[in-house]
Amino acid sequence: MLILGIDPGLATIGFGLVMKTGEKYRAIEYGAITTAPKQMIEKRLSDIYNDMTELLKKFKPDCLAIEELFFNNNTTTAIDVAMARGVILLAAHQCGVDIYEYTPLEVKSSVVGYGRAEKQQVQYMVRLMLGLNETPKPDDTADALALALCHGTRISGFTG
Repeated sequence: MLILGIDPGLATIGFGLVMKTGEKYRAIEYGAITTAPKQMIEKRLSDIYNDMTELLKKFKPDCLAIEELFFNNNTTTAIDVAMARGVILLAAHQCGVDIYEYTPLEVKSSVVGYGRAEKQQVQYMVRLMLGLNETPKPDDTADALALALCHGTRISGFTG
C-alpha cells in the first residue's frame, strides 16, 4: 500500500510517501511544497493545489493521511492553514484518493506509543521505522512521514 502523508500549511506543506508491505515500511519520496510569503493568498493556494495535484498524479498513492486542524492562540495562522488544507483535500478528492485524518495525539500514539511524545521522539521513530540515516528536513517533512506511518499502523490494528 502506498500512503501519502501530508502536514498541511500555507508556507510549507510537508509530504511523505511511504510504501507499506506487510509490517515493513519504506520511504519512497519526501519533501516539502513551499509558497512565497509575499504572494497573494489566492496565488499561494493555487500553487498548493497545482503542486498537490501533480504529486498525486505522479505517484498515485492508495490513500492520503493528513493532520486534522486544531486551533491554538493564533487564529489568523489557523485560518490560513485551513484554507491550504482545503485545497489539499480538494486535490486529493478530485484525484480519487481516499483521505484519512489524524490528530497530533493519534500520530504520536501510533508512531511512538505515547500521545504526549516530544517532536524529537517522533522524529527518531520516523528514522527508525523507515531506516533513514538522518531526520528529514524541514520538520514538516518528518511530520508528514509520521502521518503516513500512523495510517499504516492504524490499518494494521495497532493503536499505540
